[in-house]
Amino acid sequence: MASDKKIKILLIEDEEMLANMYEVKFKNEGFDLEKALDGAEGLAKAKANVPDFILLDIIMPKMDGFSVLKALKDDPATKNVPVILLTNLGQEEDVEKGKELGAVGYLVKANITPSEVVAEVKKKLGKK
Repeated sequence: MASDKKIKILLIEDEEMLANMYEVKFKNEGFDLEKALDGAEGLAKAKANVPDFILLDIIMPKMDGFSVLKALKDDPATKNVPVILLTNLGQEEDVEKGKELGAVGYLVKANITPSEVVAEVKKKLGKK
């Protein structure tokens, strides 16, 4: 991959303040980050301009993260895009459901800093 091509991240997160914080963090790390503030908008953006990676909240208006994840994995254009669920739901059944639907990771917002989220995305993309 050419070093001048930025990795495109799609963040689907309904808390605007949090979304803005992640946007600054990822852009400072050299990523191109696009935000969607609800599930339906996120799904539309993912299909219109397929990202390299998706960070996906679960509890959102219009369409929850599990529904978005299922739709992404059912679509040939987006089924291979890695998705990390980034949520406040930490119950084991939610983690299992996310993995069953095809998420490559599951991060609980309350337990992780934005820097750790960036590090996890880099790790999943095979970057240091």
